[in-house]
Amino acid sequence: MGDIRQSLLPRDVLSAAKELLYHLDIYICNLLQSGRQPPQVDTKTLELVEEFILHAPKDRNTSARRMSALQELQLLEIMCSCFQEQSRDAVRQLMFNALFGLQGNQADESRMALLGKLVSMAIAVGRVPILECAATWLQRSHRVFCVRLAQVLVDDYCSMVPGSVSTLQNIHSASPRFCCQFITAVTTLYDLSSEELTPPTELLQMIVFWIQEDLRLILIAFLNTPLTGSQPISSLDVTPLGGLVRWCVKAPLAYRRDKKRTLPSGTGETGPDVGPLFSALHLSVLQVFMLLPNILNEKGLFGRLALLQMDSLATLASELSRLLDQADKQTHVSAADTQALSQLALDRLAQALQVAMANGALLCSREDLRAICSRLPHNNLLQLVLSGPVMYYNNIHTPPLAFSPHAAHSPIASHPAHTPLATHPSAHPQYASQPFMTGMAFPFRPSH
Repeated sequence: MGDIRQSLLPRDVLSAAKELLYHLDIYICNLLQSGRQPPQVDTKTLELVEEFILHAPKDRNTSARRMSALQELQLLEIMCSCFQEQSRDAVRQLMFNALFGLQGNQADESRMALLGKLVSMAIAVGRVPILECAATWLQRSHRVFCVRLAQVLVDDYCSMVPGSVSTLQNIHSASPRFCCQFITAVTTLYDLSSEELTPPTELLQMIVFWIQEDLRLILIAFLNTPLTGSQPISSLDVTPLGGLVRWCVKAPLAYRRDKKRTLPSGTGETGPDVGPLFSALHLSVLQVFMLLPNILNEKGLFGRLALLQMDSLATLASELSRLLDQADKQTHVSAADTQALSQLALDRLAQALQVAMANGALLCSREDLRAICSRLPHNNLLQLVLSGPVMYYNNIHTPPLAFSPHAAHSPIASHPAHTPLATHPSAHPQYASQPFMTGMAFPFRPSH
């Protein structure tokens, strides 16, 4: 396609971009028909995309071409039509990658800006082919860029225009793959480490609605991921389960820390809206864990593949310990409220650990769990989970599959022997430490 550059130069910016998209479609169709494996767009074609669609200057002596706001809107409409009219998914995916596949150069900023606007428009006008391509892009791209795209969409649909979140909410049945990857991205973005990184209420409501409508939604990416390839360590997690568990566990203390309001003891997070939302989300996550045995058995992965990673749990335990320390120092909250919220967070952690282990989502030994939870204060339910009886597997030390994004960073591999729990001083002396209780079965009871 390098020979069409001279025909594009005299055209105005919009006409040149439209013409290049037309030629790119034909070029990719011919590329797939040639049977070349793997089909790969050549460097000269990518350079044309950067010059005439992303408007990156050809060299330092050439000034960048600019589009007006109206021309950019017209280009987005042309791109939406282009992807909608192309019936072959393989062509769409290659074209999307040629346009928005990150190259590690200066044009990536233009790629991200155009991508955010295109996906936002695709949500607004219901262009499912673009959302499906964006789902693949989110699965393959570096998580830093994934959370940037998620931030754009949250700003567009949860912040800028009141009430517009319903437009985003309605796509869950049209493109569940995109919704699954979007949830993974926003749970990576909003880690509840500060008020700015706390999910907007509208976003939380939408995610709870999506998952309650279809529990399997957050497993879609895992169910459609080939297990032969390698998942880059820099990519998003295969499922949003880890991020959702972090939200539910940290929410009682994180929201109280940020809002600084005194509430009646036992009311949960910050008020009548957010508290029940996190309780509903926590229950839904536990229900998803309970779907896993059949799914993992069908794939021959039960006891071999952990969807909840030990390193993310270790990070969560550390973050929870810090939140507990901060809660102890808050003078605007009564000691009784602090105790109630702390126990709620610990109850949720314990329930997530127990249900995940019992259903094959978490593969570890009891000693591994004791090591990462050793600095957390006493909680009856957590004590029971750490001391048993819980279901463990004979093959828990089977090496993780190649595509596991955190296989090389497993704390099990890096800690062949764990220091006995008794040597860890409690970080929370106001809570009485108690020995582990063994041999006691307990019923599952969700904490609200």
